[in-house]
This record gives sequence, C-alpha cells and structure tokens, in this order.
Amino acid sequence: MQEQLIAEAITPVPGTMDTGGMARGEPGLPMRFTWRGKEYAVAEVLRRWKETGPCHHGSGERYVRKHWFELRTGDGCVMKLYFERQPRSAREKHKRWWLHTVMPPEAPTGLGASEAGS
Repeated sequence: MQEQLIAEAITPVPGTMDTGGMARGEPGLPMRFTWRGKEYAVAEVLRRWKETGPCHHGSGERYVRKHWFELRTGDGCVMKLYFERQPRSAREKHKRWWLHTVMPPEAPTGLGASEAGS
C-alpha cells in the first residue's frame, strides 16, 4: 500500500498524553486520538524528530516549529503526526495536532483463501 497525504487535525483523547515526552520538553503525544470519527490507539512510536525554523524577529536563532512522530496504530496503520508549537491562526488555536500521512496496514501474505483449503 502507498502512503496517503491527509493533512487534517486530529482530536487527542483527554488523559492519554505521554507524560515521558513532556518531561523531555516535547509535547505529550496522545496515545489515543480520534480522526474522522474513529478512535485510534498508538501501539508503537517508530521515530521522532523536530522541524526548526528561523526566528521571526530577525535574530539568528532557530526555534522548534513542529514535533513529528511516526507511529503504528493498534490496527496496523503507520501514521505521521505532528504538533505545531504555534497555532496557524487565532481561529485554529485549538488545532495543534495534525495527521500528515497514513499508510494502511499491509495485506497479509501467504496462502490465499482458495489455496488454504487444498
């Protein structure tokens, strides 16, 4: 299966944030979240990284703009989520977690249904 671009906000399930990440200065990754009316559970974090950008006020400093997480959900999807440190606009101030891409679970390999009975 191929990775699909989504670029939609997700809704973290309250009380499911990874407090270990918060102790490291990262946002607390929601271990459960909803997207398009379905709840997903994080089974495994595959990797984490940060996206930085220059200061908006002219200094030479760089600041973390996004925290990225690649994860596998309980149903086997591989998703890339990110947390925006600053909201895009005042209207979207509550939309900080975004689903960037989804790769559906791979189809099982092995014997097909017609071969299994032979």
